[in-house]
Amino acid sequence: MMLLRKILFPFSVLYGLITSIRNFLFDKGILKSYSFDLPVIAVGNLSVGGTGKTPLIEYLIRLLSPEYKIATLSRGYKRKSEGFVLADKNSDAAILGDEPYQFYKKFPTINVAVDANRKNGIEQLLEITQPEIILLDDAYQHRKVKAGLYILLTAYGDLYTNDLMLPAGNLRESRNGADRAKIIVVTKCPPNLSAKEQHDIQRRLKIDLDQKLCFTTITYDTFVFSEKNQLSVSEIKDVDKLLLAGIAKPEPFFAYLQSKDDTVVTFPDHHHFTEKDIAEIKNKAQNRKIITTEKDFVRLKGKLPDDQLFYLPIKSSFISGGDDFDKTILNYVGKSSRNR
Repeated sequence: MMLLRKILFPFSVLYGLITSIRNFLFDKGILKSYSFDLPVIAVGNLSVGGTGKTPLIEYLIRLLSPEYKIATLSRGYKRKSEGFVLADKNSDAAILGDEPYQFYKKFPTINVAVDANRKNGIEQLLEITQPEIILLDDAYQHRKVKAGLYILLTAYGDLYTNDLMLPAGNLRESRNGADRAKIIVVTKCPPNLSAKEQHDIQRRLKIDLDQKLCFTTITYDTFVFSEKNQLSVSEIKDVDKLLLAGIAKPEPFFAYLQSKDDTVVTFPDHHHFTEKDIAEIKNKAQNRKIITTEKDFVRLKGKLPDDQLFYLPIKSSFISGGDDFDKTILNYVGKSSRNR
């Protein structure tokens, strides 16, 4: 791995130079960024791979939707549709992408849209649904839209300060990109993360005085759910079953549910399940329960028996900084709304 990184390093330098020039042009106004007259919150990361954006977006929806009309806008990664799509009763994961479809099914009171062109997506949402707040999912590098508030996520086990630029590493842009964030959230932390280690991470990330730093952990539900039923995790954990995940980093999911006789099946992140895949899953599962992630469930339901397929919900829970996080978000939204 070290040899490969050394070979790829010159390409990383070139990629870093290109992205730095692009950011400079946007920062100086040579390339145009578009702002909008409503609160726009962008959630993203500097690296490729799973940092927990979906649970954080869901946290924001729960925080804001009781008082405001919310819309989410995503690219819709690996969807089979093109252009702007507003979720409706005819939508599915193939049309929207798995994460936006999950938002749509889970939060029926909000509007969910997808568009790779975020500027066009926001304009369409403003015309069609008139939201009061727009949450941009995975839009940290989408500089053509200037969000009012940026939230940067970095995983505890893979801090951006320890990484290199693509292709030698996983960074999409320079670590200096963190300067755009008002809030930096260290995700997927051990639930017992000490104050000393939090301080050490703060020092390593070189947090500015005007930035907020928060620490979150993934909290798993105590139940797994099918379309019509639910089972307690304590009930299902020691039962022989098939565990299935098509997410970036599935190890914690497996560790939470796995017993010694379970069959474990993995697929790539955002995988589109083919008929061959479904036949293979059925063959390996036989008549056992199939437990999957919430993101995979939206792509698998209807393809596997309803009484056999279950999913495990997750949430982001704050270890520290949660009150500051909420206050910063609510102050921004309130101030932006008053100034409209």
